[in-house]
Amino acid sequence: MMSDIRLSEKIGSAFYDVAHDVFHHGHTHYDFSGGRGSLKSSTVSVLVPLLLINNPGTHALVLRKVANTIRDSVYAQYIWAIGELGMAAYWEAKVSPMELIYKPTGQKIMFRGADDPMKIKSIKVPFGYIAVTHFEEKDQFAGRAEIRTVLQSTMRGGSMFWNFESYNPPISRDNWANKDSLEERADRLCHKSTYLQAPPEWLGEQFLAEAEHLKATDERAYQHEYLGIPVGTGGNVFDNLELREITDEEMSHFDHIYQGVDYGWFPDPFAFIRLHYDRARETIYLMDEIYQNKLTNEASGNIIIQRGYKDAYITCDSAEPKSVADYRAMGLPAKAAVKGPGSVDYGMKWLQRRKIVIDRKRTPNAYNEFVNYEYDRNKDGDIISGYPDENNHLIDATRYAVERISRRMGVIA
Repeated sequence: MMSDIRLSEKIGSAFYDVAHDVFHHGHTHYDFSGGRGSLKSSTVSVLVPLLLINNPGTHALVLRKVANTIRDSVYAQYIWAIGELGMAAYWEAKVSPMELIYKPTGQKIMFRGADDPMKIKSIKVPFGYIAVTHFEEKDQFAGRAEIRTVLQSTMRGGSMFWNFESYNPPISRDNWANKDSLEERADRLCHKSTYLQAPPEWLGEQFLAEAEHLKATDERAYQHEYLGIPVGTGGNVFDNLELREITDEEMSHFDHIYQGVDYGWFPDPFAFIRLHYDRARETIYLMDEIYQNKLTNEASGNIIIQRGYKDAYITCDSAEPKSVADYRAMGLPAKAAVKGPGSVDYGMKWLQRRKIVIDRKRTPNAYNEFVNYEYDRNKDGDIISGYPDENNHLIDATRYAVERISRRMGVIA
């Protein structure tokens, strides 16, 4: 069956040499980075099943940081790859537990979330050992130490191992994943790719049109999202951002809702944010926004009501007590934020210590603010302490939204 597969038709030409290295075990660790459409994840999902078939007695473990994101992402990617290889009839797909089983031998590709380390430690295979690991969206993990802990549990009992780590480089150069890829080690191959190296027909006309549109309208965002370039200067206030799609499936489970408003007219806009906070994972998910100039209190309140957002408190800028009163008169559960000496600094530091997930399509203006918000610098280029008070309207709304949570965890001084 392997002899019938033309691998050059299943992976992009940018990965030909890498695939040769993988099958000849040139390295143990493989770091695949690139922007959208760079084929990094699809390539790994093609290589892993073939590695198992070439190495009877071995199994694979595929991980993402959060378990509930696996089924519609990397699990679906592997099922697609097996179909592309013409091997669907030879593999059994299970969802509980989530795994793919190679019918001729019983070898497994197992899918797990790293948010439950005990489940990873307790993984048992029916024979042989786990030879292959794949960390999808490497940058979502807490750091090299978290990945190392998993590998210490899996890299045992065998003679050869392959570890793949695939990810879109985070925007900040100082992010651990970007720094990690620069560290040299003899047993690791680092490979960068872009959509420009992929066959255009694989991506489709619409994908290419979207890339060109972003290139023409926002060069910096294009370089990061499509070319995988960390365009941040190192002075980013928020280096804790996870920029990705938030699926409808994820949204359906969001039940800890918080909302915030930063009032504005012109040139400063009215800014409203709706978010979910996952306390266990200390993660904020931005769900929706309103961002508009010259909105009266009645007009903005009606938009909030029309979207069905009377279900959660709205914490508003306390500098506008009349606006808060207007909202209450409309039946909105609005209250004024608590301000005091040091409140901005405390609130910002609290946000910086949490992961913030942003979907550019759901909250485009919040995306722009959080991604581009940087510390001021002096004439010598050194970073000045404090938070710039410009282009931060949805950032302030987010800070107000989570005030009730952050105040429980410490006194604003």
